[in-house]
Amino acid sequence: MTAESTSRPLCPMHRVTYPESGPPRLTTLATGTPVWLVTRYHDVRQVLMDQRFDRSSLHAEDAPPLLVVPNLLSDPDGLVNQDGPGHQRLRGTVQRAFTPRSVARWRPWVASVVESLLDDLAATPRPADIVEGFTRRLPVSVICRLMGLDHIDRERIRHWADHALSGGAHSAEEVASAMREFGAFGAELVAQRRARPGDDLVSGLVVAGDALGIGERQLVRLVCGLVVAGHETTMSALGNIVVYLLTDGHADWPSLAVDEEAAATAAEQLLRTVPLSEGRVLPGLLRRAVEDAVVGGVPIPAGSVVAVQTNAAGRDPDVHPPGPPDLTAPLPVPSVVFGAGPHHCLGAWLARLEITLALHRLAVRFPGLRAEFTATTIDWREGQMTRSPRHLPVSW
Repeated sequence: MTAESTSRPLCPMHRVTYPESGPPRLTTLATGTPVWLVTRYHDVRQVLMDQRFDRSSLHAEDAPPLLVVPNLLSDPDGLVNQDGPGHQRLRGTVQRAFTPRSVARWRPWVASVVESLLDDLAATPRPADIVEGFTRRLPVSVICRLMGLDHIDRERIRHWADHALSGGAHSAEEVASAMREFGAFGAELVAQRRARPGDDLVSGLVVAGDALGIGERQLVRLVCGLVVAGHETTMSALGNIVVYLLTDGHADWPSLAVDEEAAATAAEQLLRTVPLSEGRVLPGLLRRAVEDAVVGGVPIPAGSVVAVQTNAAGRDPDVHPPGPPDLTAPLPVPSVVFGAGPHHCLGAWLARLEITLALHRLAVRFPGLRAEFTATTIDWREGQMTRSPRHLPVSW
């Protein structure tokens, strides 16, 4: 974080500007590495789905530096950095748990978590902090229950997640120390569930991984990745969406209470237009060309690093109408907010379910919900790969 960022108010995430839609063009990462920036919807889809752009070569011996401070996404053994049959084999250990059909079976208990948290929020003196009371607690509660981690100190998980996806808030030494601790936790958890399996996600992952011959290190990394990915992005997305709905988009608040289907349509539009990051290139959205290719009419030489900007793609004027999102309109094309192709986010359907139920039940229970904050008074959580509010005081 720079001195300037601490002295000036940050604009809400839905007001962040993104690179203009256009052909791929060269820019640089914070490390100085040249990167082709891809912003148009169809170009982004091409890169994410084209096997000539992969993840594993980003970590080859001749690969240029991508992050100033390495984090969990830098691990070449992680699921996100695998390709081809090895990636599919590792992904297969957990993929079936996150299909739309599987996630649909979780709807009743996710809804019960939402209602329980809203009961707690309703009993809180006003103004109440909706981040600490709801948007942060919901995804952590859901992933902990799924993974059989209800007994775990949530502050430990928050500490590990902050370091695992650090974007400058912590030194390399601090990140390495936290990741060693996190890895030891993951190794112990895998050993426990192997010895005494239950009906939780980790036990199923260990059984499947052992049957497929997945290495111990990869299993541990997969468990740690699920702990972080299972709540971090949903927490940030929900917090940023609430900022929009209680400020610029407050006229749309009553529409979310109509029914879950209406809330699901709104959630897709809000995920498209309310971003997680401030336009920075996210490591998970980097690829490397393994052979010469052409994207949007622009030649991309083999060996080049390519960055897809999914938030810019979600605002591509050739695909989406400009201006505020119409929360009643279905998306005209498949969303790229969760990626596409082989590395499409495993937890996409779970995130959609959590956000849909959260928005719908919030609007039903608190039709008069109003902000006790302004755009200039929000305390933002910075120094991570994403940015979201630390606190949001609200009344009703």
